[in-house]
Amino acid sequence: MKKTIHNPVLKGFNPDPSICRVGDDYYIAVSTFEWFPGVQIHHSKDLVNWRLVSNPLQRVSQLDMKGNPDSGGVWAPALTYADGQFWLIYSDVKVTGGAWKDVTNYLVTCTTIDGEWSEPIYMNGSGFDPSLFHDTDGRKWFVNMVWDQRSYNHSFYGIVLQEYDYKNRKLTGDKKVIFKGTELGLVEAPHIFKVKDYYYLITAEGGTKFEHAVTLARSKNVDGPYELHPQNPILTSWTYPLIPLQKAGHASMVETQNGEWYLAHLMGRPTRLPGVPITQSRGFCQLGRETSIQKLYWEDDWPYVVGGNKPSVEVEAPDLPEVKWPADYPTVDDFDEPKLNHHFNTLRIPFDKNLGCLTSRPGHLRLYGRQSFHSLFEQSLVARRWQSFTFTAETKLEFNPTSFQQQAGLVCYYNTKNWTSVHLTLSEKKGKVIDIMTCDRQRVSYPLGSDGQIPVPADVAAVYFRVDVEQMHYTFSYSFDGKTFTQIPQKFDSYKLSDDYIEESGFFTGAFVGMHCIDTSGDRGAADFDYFKYEEKS
Repeated sequence: MKKTIHNPVLKGFNPDPSICRVGDDYYIAVSTFEWFPGVQIHHSKDLVNWRLVSNPLQRVSQLDMKGNPDSGGVWAPALTYADGQFWLIYSDVKVTGGAWKDVTNYLVTCTTIDGEWSEPIYMNGSGFDPSLFHDTDGRKWFVNMVWDQRSYNHSFYGIVLQEYDYKNRKLTGDKKVIFKGTELGLVEAPHIFKVKDYYYLITAEGGTKFEHAVTLARSKNVDGPYELHPQNPILTSWTYPLIPLQKAGHASMVETQNGEWYLAHLMGRPTRLPGVPITQSRGFCQLGRETSIQKLYWEDDWPYVVGGNKPSVEVEAPDLPEVKWPADYPTVDDFDEPKLNHHFNTLRIPFDKNLGCLTSRPGHLRLYGRQSFHSLFEQSLVARRWQSFTFTAETKLEFNPTSFQQQAGLVCYYNTKNWTSVHLTLSEKKGKVIDIMTCDRQRVSYPLGSDGQIPVPADVAAVYFRVDVEQMHYTFSYSFDGKTFTQIPQKFDSYKLSDDYIEESGFFTGAFVGMHCIDTSGDRGAADFDYFKYEEKS
C-alpha cells in the first residue's frame, strides 16, 4: 500500500512555508507575525510526519517587536542550507496600514537547526518576503518584493534581485527588478531554485485571501528575463470554491533524495455559516492559514502539480521510510519543567522573569500582571494555537485580585481587537468574582453584566476554567472543585477569531487559547496556574 500525505501537515496557524532538505532531513520554516519567539521550524524524515524542533529567534536582539501592530512582526521566513550551515532570512514588519510597509529584512545563521542562532545581519528594507538563493557557482542572491507607496502606482512593484556578499555580510552591486508578476497582481513571496539549466522563480499572487495563487517562471540566467509557466497559476483554490483546502498560495519546492519533487504551500480550511451561499462567502478560517504539501511532476522542464492546479487533501507520499515522532506536547502540562513547552508563545516580548516564572512556585506557571489585551507592548499572556475545530482547554488558577483593574484567567485570542476572556477579578459589591469580557472589532462588552458576575466562595482557594470549542461556537465553564463544571450559558462565535472576519489591515494569524494576567493598577499582581490542558476531539 502506498503511503499518503494527509493535508494539512502543519495544522493551525502555520503560514508561508519555506521547505528545504539536508541529507535525509526535511525542514519547514513558517511565519509567526507578532508572536514570540519568532519563526517555527518543523522537521520530518518522510514528508508525512512532522514535529516542531526550533524557534530560532529567541532574543530581543534578534527580534524586537515591542509596539509592533497586529499581524506585524515576522513575515515569510526563508530557510536554506549551504556551506555547512542553515541560513534564515526574515522580515520584521513595523507598519502594516497606510501608504507604507515599514519593514527590515535580516539574516541569521546556525550550524544546527536547534542550536543558538546568530545575531541578525541587516539586509535591506525595500519590501517584505525576502529569500536567499545559493547558486552553484558559489554566489548568493537576495530577492524580495518591493513596496511602492505612491498612490498612482500598484503597491506591489515587483521582485528585486541583488547579490549578497557573504564575506563582508552585506548586499552588493546593482538592484534589478526581475519579475513584475502576472495579471493576477500582488506579486510577492519569491523563491529561486535551480534545476538543470534553468532558474525557477516561484512567487505568490492574488493576495493572501481566497484568491491566492502560486505562479512560476523560468530563465537561463538568474537575473532574467523570465518566461511564464504555460499553465499559470500552477496552484490555486480560487477556481475551485467547493474543495476543502482554500487560499492555496505562497509556496516553495523541494527534491527528495530519490528524485521526487514536492511543493509546500499555505492554505486554509474554511467553516461556512449555515444558510450563506458560497457565492456570498467562502467561509471563515479560524485555525488560520496552515501548511500543506502537493506532489509535482515534470514535463518539458516545467513542474506541474499532480492532479491539476488545485490542492488535494490526500497526496502520494515519497518513497521513504516512515518515521513517526513521539508527542512533544502533553495533553496536560503540569509546568514541572523550568522552561515553557515550545508550543507556547507570548505576544511581542519573550517570556522572562519580568513576565512570569516557572520556579517561584514549583509545578505552577506564575504570571505577573501587565497591560491590557489592547496593548502592543507588554501583555502577560501565554498561549498556544488552535489546531483543531473541536477541542477542550482547561486550567486551574489561584489569584487574589485587590482591584477591579486586575484580572487573570483563560482567553481565546485572535489579536488586540478580537478576543474573549473568562477570568477572576474583584467586584466592589461581591468580592472575588468570575466574569467574562469580550472584544469584537475593538468593541468591548461584558456579557454577564454587573449583576451576572459569579461570586467565588470565601473558602475556595483555586478556580478551574474550561473552554469547549465546537466548530462554530465556544463556551466557557468553571468549577470550584475540579470535578463538577458549570457551563456559563453564553455562546461565542468561533468564526470571529479568523482572518476572514477581521477584514482590516493586518489579518494574517489565527486563533490562540491561553492564560493571561492583567493589572492596569500597576501593582503587577501575580496569578498562579497549576496546569494547562489542551485536548483535541477530532
